[in-house]
Amino acid sequence: MTATVLWGGMFPVAKDALHTVDAYYLNTLRYGVTAVVFIAILWLAEGRKALRYDGHLIRASLFGAIGFGGFSLLAFVGLAHTQASHGAIIMAMQPMIGALVRWLWQGHRPPRITLICITAAFAGVFLVVTRGQIENLYSGAGWGDLLIVLGALSWVVYTLAAGSFPGWSPLRYTALTCLTGEVAIIAVTAFTTITGISTTPSLQSLAPVAPQLVYLVLLASIVAVLAWNAGIRALDPLSGMLFINVVPITAFVIGIYQGQHFVAAELTGAVLVILALFSNSLALKFLRAR
Repeated sequence: MTATVLWGGMFPVAKDALHTVDAYYLNTLRYGVTAVVFIAILWLAEGRKALRYDGHLIRASLFGAIGFGGFSLLAFVGLAHTQASHGAIIMAMQPMIGALVRWLWQGHRPPRITLICITAAFAGVFLVVTRGQIENLYSGAGWGDLLIVLGALSWVVYTLAAGSFPGWSPLRYTALTCLTGEVAIIAVTAFTTITGISTTPSLQSLAPVAPQLVYLVLLASIVAVLAWNAGIRALDPLSGMLFINVVPITAFVIGIYQGQHFVAAELTGAVLVILALFSNSLALKFLRAR
């Protein structure tokens, strides 16, 4: 619950910070600090030997770039053009996207109930993104939502790739790929700066968004990831995935508190996504129990 509430709050907080700092420098700062903290935690928890890549540097660099670089840049650039609640709804779809990716990539066909829930969830996302009007797909918000979908897909690929690092703990995989992902983010940020796409922020411009940066680094990145991993170990993955529903709920509650007005199609779509996620998790638990 701690992790998903913090992730739900990440979207409104990041949306606010993006008014001052662009997505490239925001993520460079965010994951620069996060990578250092994760490496320090890994060293303390598993010793100096765990800091080695043991011949997996190229693959760790690839999936670090896809996961941390692809997810953060695509999601945050998209978030600058759409609503925070839309980003939260799309990110909550990762279990469904993951089922489809596993089917296409690893040949694991999901159960029929999961396919039904996936269809319902994508219908809900369609309602949220279009707000009941098909022309909204071609607006700036529609483009932003598409980028967030690609960001969610990047994180799913990164998550599934963890199984290809035998002998690595979840902490080691997270810390070492976060470091290589930060290198990729720095490279992209340097390119966008040279080409004029992004602008280097001054220290004075960073001062007003210091609370948002603290939230994104300390709470949404470090505390949330550690809490999520601990929760999954204490429960089980299927039980843990039920809590993904909290992410969009948190974002919508914050949006309402901030005075945002959601049309009926958005609310209907959000409820449809949450019900699909919840139903799929319960159905899979029932099938496993049988």
